[in-house]
Amino acid sequence: MTEPTTTARSGRRAVAREVGRWAVRLAVVLAGAWLGILLLGRVSAPIGPFDTTVAFRPFGGGAALDIPPLGALQVDAYDGPLRLEIQLSRVDEVRATALAADPVKLDGAVDQVSADLRDAVERVAWLTALAAVGGATATSLLVLRRRREPLIALGLSTALVATTGGIAAATWRPAALSQPTYTGLLVNANSLIGSAQDIVARFDAYRASLEDLVSNVSTLYSTLSTLPPPSGADDSVALLHVSDIHLNPAGFDLVRQVVTQFDVDGVLDTGDLTDWGSQPENTLVSRVGTLGVPYAFTRGNHDSTVTVQLVAAQPNATVLDDSAVTVAGIEVVGTPDPRFTPDPDADDGLESLEGTGEGLAAFARTLPEPPAIAMVHDPEQAPPLDGVVPLVLAGHTHERQVTRLDGGTLLMVQGSTGGAGLRALQGEFPEPLTCTVLYLDPGTGALTAYDEITLGGLGQTEVTIERTVVGPTDTAGGSGLGGDGVGGEGAVPGPTPTGPAPATPPAPASPTG
Repeated sequence: MTEPTTTARSGRRAVAREVGRWAVRLAVVLAGAWLGILLLGRVSAPIGPFDTTVAFRPFGGGAALDIPPLGALQVDAYDGPLRLEIQLSRVDEVRATALAADPVKLDGAVDQVSADLRDAVERVAWLTALAAVGGATATSLLVLRRRREPLIALGLSTALVATTGGIAAATWRPAALSQPTYTGLLVNANSLIGSAQDIVARFDAYRASLEDLVSNVSTLYSTLSTLPPPSGADDSVALLHVSDIHLNPAGFDLVRQVVTQFDVDGVLDTGDLTDWGSQPENTLVSRVGTLGVPYAFTRGNHDSTVTVQLVAAQPNATVLDDSAVTVAGIEVVGTPDPRFTPDPDADDGLESLEGTGEGLAAFARTLPEPPAIAMVHDPEQAPPLDGVVPLVLAGHTHERQVTRLDGGTLLMVQGSTGGAGLRALQGEFPEPLTCTVLYLDPGTGALTAYDEITLGGLGQTEVTIERTVVGPTDTAGGSGLGGDGVGGEGAVPGPTPTGPAPATPPAPASPTG
């Protein structure tokens, strides 16, 4: 009995020792592989315009995209001991500029990013496997100090890497890519994406309805043209005042229609053609050069230097920067908004709004004859021009308003010819599209009448054209004004017997300016 029992115990001890030996080997291999992956399992790779760091980390399955300082998004795309981590470190200015400036590259951006990401993941996968195997082998050699242990560690680590890859492949869930989990500021991403999708859907309906409304301008003009000439003569100069198009193609459609139907002699734009002044936005600026009439422009707080340069390069276009231009015999002066809202840091030594108005007034006084019109973007630039010029045009507020300043100057603030742009579709009631045709005496440059054109926003089938005649003895609230309204479907225009009244738009749906 004693001998068999002793033999059995010896056998069990031998098995225990062998199991313990393999357990130690496995622990050493795991520790070495973990250290190897942490130290070496990463690559720096360009993905589209971004510089990124791509790595596998031993923190358990799935993938994570880190976008500092906004937060991160995580995708439960696969199971296993390794998680794919992608961190955006910076935007490469050269690649981003090249991408934005080339429509072909921009169209292929998604394919390029996908290819770059696939290449980065393949590289980091091979590097991680080599780091795990190399780390396990080296650690085994250092810790166990036996000649055959590195070979055993090599085999174990290779098996572990293969198993990890097999688990990831077997549990791959492509559908999870559309259901990420957000952290940090990105927790609002779902609602933002939903809003963007909703805006796109709303814009399709918006653009379709505006096409019908814009075409109705022609019908309404036929009726309006039966009214007596604004100045009692047929030789008035007609200038179209537009502002704050904010990148809305429908706004350009309206401008083109009015230029054609009203036989406009020139366009006066008081700024904010774009939202961010970026290169992709500026592709729409080329439509300025297709209108076939002089186009005077003063920069708004959303127009970049590049935007201004592109406008200046268009046929028949003039950018006013404390300068003057003669449009159809009418002398016009203008000054830009000193701000650039998308990048406040670009406004070093920012001149005040009132200061720019004072500068323009000083320039106007140097001219042989007082100009007929001054153009600014923000109404706050207008007070220094009071009494210097008879008419000041402005925009920025997205609310049409006509007022008489203390010194007798008429201030006409335009609404938004672009309905405040696509961002207006975020609200329940997008702002109306507005513009105004000004009629001026060709001899004196005096304003004799104006037609206020208003196209209703989304869901409002309304077009109105309202004429206001400006008498020679006009004062604020004086009797030298009268109105004749012409309306489209659903319009309720009315006369303005006591002075020019502003049109009342729907509640603003986007930030001012």
